[in-house]
Amino acid sequence: MKIWAVANQKGGVGKTTTTVTLAGLLTRQGLQVVMLDLDPHGSLTSYFKLDPDGVPASTYSLFETAAAGGRGLPPGLPQPVADGLALIPAAPALATLDRQLGRRQGMGLVVRRALEGLGARYDVAIMDCPPVLGVLMVNALAACERLVIPTQTEFLALKGLERMTRTLDMIMRARRRRVPATIVPTMFDPETWACLEALQNLRQRYGDQVWEGEIPADSQFQEASRAGVPLPWVNPRAPGVQAYAALLRALLWDSGPVACADAAGVG
Repeated sequence: MKIWAVANQKGGVGKTTTTVTLAGLLTRQGLQVVMLDLDPHGSLTSYFKLDPDGVPASTYSLFETAAAGGRGLPPGLPQPVADGLALIPAAPALATLDRQLGRRQGMGLVVRRALEGLGARYDVAIMDCPPVLGVLMVNALAACERLVIPTQTEFLALKGLERMTRTLDMIMRARRRRVPATIVPTMFDPETWACLEALQNLRQRYGDQVWEGEIPADSQFQEASRAGVPLPWVNPRAPGVQAYAALLRALLWDSGPVACADAAGVG
């Protein structure tokens, strides 16, 4: 199973849109995908019309189980949301994890261990991460094999990216494990001078770490969000979907083919 984390230490840059769209494209290829909402705000959970305040089990449950010495996934997780697509939703209690468990031994590997039990059922796991450094971000970086960093093409988002790259370097030095990172320019408008300047600065500063394409500003993402379905299922020809399809090809090319669980005889 491939495990990707979608993260940035700034909100509003397209993390949830990136998670949902990549997942939707993967399911169109016949793959089984599980998404994890690690953000206490629960945007990914709300996208699929689930109430973070009312879900019976969540990513917070993973940490409760681990803290109590339990192993495996709590009952009801992951939760199917559509054909080929499942979700481990968020709960607001995630915001208390650093205070409750941040100093407790072994809490940095909870998500990684939970995903180990899902490899036979899913081909790809994608984590939607919170915009802050803490136990949730540490868990995501410890579990993932590829980091996707959506970055809005505007000045303030570039400042957020600086914080993200510093965080990444700090955690990688501590864990002595490098995770390949792909910076993805999002919400790009080629007719806006500020977007063009931000994109130029992004490529000059980060070079080959920046994906060669851009995700355009596309109002159809908002329409798909209101409907609670990935945009590739609604309009696979939308400009934003075409851009994400090119990104997905680049990610898969760089990390190798997906070994499909169904093809291995595992349902």
